[in-house]
Amino acid sequence: MKKASKAIAFAMASAMAVSMAACGGSASSTASGAASGDSASATGNGSYDQVTYAYATFNNIPTEEDLDVVEEEINKITREKIGAEITLKPISIADYVNKVSLSLQGGEKIDVYQSLGNFGNCVSTDMCYDISDLIDSCAPETKALLGDKFLDACKVNGKLYGIPTYKPFALTPMFIYRKDIADELGIDMSTVNSVEDVTPILKQVKEAKSDMIPLAPVQNGVSGLEMTMGDIDWLSDDYYKPVGVLMDGNMTVQDLYTTDTFKSRCDLARTWYNEGLIMKDAATTTSTAAECMSSGNYFGYIAAYSYPEADTAASLQAQCGGFELGAKMIGDAYLGTGDINAVSWMIASTTDVPEAALKFLNLTYTDKDIVNLLIYGIEGRDYIMNDDGTVSYPEGEDSTTVPYTAQLSCGTLGNFFIMYPTAGTDPASLEWEQKQNEEAKTSPAMGFTFDSSKLNTQYTAVKNAISQYLPGLLCGSVDPNTELAKFDQALQDAGYQDILNAKQEQLDAWKAAQ
Repeated sequence: MKKASKAIAFAMASAMAVSMAACGGSASSTASGAASGDSASATGNGSYDQVTYAYATFNNIPTEEDLDVVEEEINKITREKIGAEITLKPISIADYVNKVSLSLQGGEKIDVYQSLGNFGNCVSTDMCYDISDLIDSCAPETKALLGDKFLDACKVNGKLYGIPTYKPFALTPMFIYRKDIADELGIDMSTVNSVEDVTPILKQVKEAKSDMIPLAPVQNGVSGLEMTMGDIDWLSDDYYKPVGVLMDGNMTVQDLYTTDTFKSRCDLARTWYNEGLIMKDAATTTSTAAECMSSGNYFGYIAAYSYPEADTAASLQAQCGGFELGAKMIGDAYLGTGDINAVSWMIASTTDVPEAALKFLNLTYTDKDIVNLLIYGIEGRDYIMNDDGTVSYPEGEDSTTVPYTAQLSCGTLGNFFIMYPTAGTDPASLEWEQKQNEEAKTSPAMGFTFDSSKLNTQYTAVKNAISQYLPGLLCGSVDPNTELAKFDQALQDAGYQDILNAKQEQLDAWKAAQ
């Protein structure tokens, strides 16, 4: 990948000045995101730059025929505004990271893709294009929208490698539950204020509803306990596979897996597993929380969201079988650099159309029609617009039956704040979400991004060890009393301490430079 990146950079060097000028525009361009002169990038014979946009979806993958309709509506806009045609490439969330990596390694055309908790790895493995010199001319509106505070989270060694999704960044751990069941059983959810408080609720459901599994996993190998460990800065690593973290505002890099906090979560997961409170196959299942909840056989799940409780429940209801849902916060929001760059959009290092790719990315942040086509699809077919400006699925339809929807990806694509709100949500909540971004506790290492490029061998070995042990430990299917020691040894054998030492060294240097 590194050789490919350098080759592309060399081939484009002589033409860079011309191609950058063709991007045109300035921060004063129209709100729709069309930089002046963009349409001129189409060649004289009427052909257009071809951009493949790979995005993760938590919903069903549409048929090619149904996807083509959405794609063509997007291209009616992009042909005129940026002289490009877009090929949409939705990929299931469970497969996304691996598929994108393998596709880029194999030479498959992907021009725009997103990090999903693996920003540092994307940079260190040379998967992303340095857009430092392109953003001013190809995405000035997006640069102005996000500002240096958020863009700096996507810089490594002074170079800009991505653009974070513009959304409520401050994630709060919540317990999502079947409100109809809670009401039926007389469960007082006001007593649930921490993850430990969830246990008696799950037991009550298990006792009253023997045919119902109390807790569903978020996705393969993720029980939700990952989000409940307190004030953690993941230091540029995968949210679900952290390698060296900061905890509780301390600037000393720690091994999360040897802390009392981690041990307590593993013990809790084991209790849930042994008492039949969590799906037995949580460590290996391919089902997501939404799919489990839609079946009607599960009471709730734990995940982190950046919206108020009522809005969170309302936005998830249609995705979870239409059952009445509730949401209860079980922790506080905390912002680290990784919370901003965890979901970032990147131009592939292998792209042959970096300018066109970045211009399309710019539209996903600035053009309301583009972003709502990506999320909701075709009005009348995939969703309906209500009188109050919210959207719903057509009568008799839901997320599993409409031809196209990526609604569950609403917090991962472009600009969340210009997406249509779903029915039942409160538009005033946007103010709450902005306030959370401003007032959430923030890591003292905000802005620090770890460069792991010299530790690829250790990272690969450590990630393999984490993949082997972590799902079972946090989903309860293995005994932490025996497996934690094996996990620790596997990490050490893989070169874990080298990574911890390098993180501390880089963090100390970063702090000294502030």
